[in-house]
Amino acid sequence: MVAQSEIESTLRAALPKLAHMEIQDQSSGCGENYYVLVVSDDFEGLITLKRHRLVNEILRKQIAEMHAFSQVRRALSVMMEPSGC
Repeated sequence: MVAQSEIESTLRAALPKLAHMEIQDQSSGCGENYYVLVVSDDFEGLITLKRHRLVNEILRKQIAEMHAFSQVRRALSVMMEPSGC
């Protein structure tokens, strides 16, 4: 079982430009399945695959203890762009 607070503290320590984070335990509180949204300028200039690998590397220990893990990561500049709607 992985505690949500452990995921949060690990990401905060590794991503100094973290702007926003959402963590959802999708396993009814069991700590086995998490969805994580991370918005950080640490991702600026990285392609999607490199962003994905960076988060996986940061949370390598925690992911190894989970049944399932999904993530969405964005650079802050991408989140601030107008949607055109």
